[in-house]
Amino acid sequence: MRPAVIVVDMTLGNIKDGFDEQKKLVKLVADFLKKMRERSVPVVFACDSFLEKDFIFRGRMKPHALRGTEDTRPHPDLGVESKDIVIEKRRFSAFFKTDLDQTLRTLGVDTVLVCGINTHFCVLATAFDALANDFFTIILEDLSSAHKEEIHKKALDLYRSTAVYPLFRVMTSENFLREFDGQ
Repeated sequence: MRPAVIVVDMTLGNIKDGFDEQKKLVKLVADFLKKMRERSVPVVFACDSFLEKDFIFRGRMKPHALRGTEDTRPHPDLGVESKDIVIEKRRFSAFFKTDLDQTLRTLGVDTVLVCGINTHFCVLATAFDALANDFFTIILEDLSSAHKEEIHKKALDLYRSTAVYPLFRVMTSENFLREFDGQ
């Protein structure tokens, strides 16, 4: 297994400093990324980066994460390092109209670990596209969240045992580390 971690939308603009649950998630993800870097696993930050009059804002979504602003940068408490890859994305999936697929293949990656926010939109869209691009895919359930815990849980429960298992899995970061270190 040659994994890479994709951290979805954990940007300065999407993570509000006042919410304890988000602060907790940032710390958990930062700790996991440190462990992955110690194991020479590539880290990718996929960050919302919209244009001011983006099509996506024609729905209920309010303008946010406007390209060129601080809000599109990975949250500083995640500890971004110079060797990490930061990509801008304009839609839900980190693969859609980006060079992520080619970048991962250049790095020799065969397994994609997805975490971040929001589980039921961008995390899931990125995970589905990873699978559609022929990567083994794991959603790290304890390192992802939605605005409501029940939405997070229900979204992941749909995919715990599917026809594409074990190509597409949901697991905790601890279980992943145990599996990865045991190979």
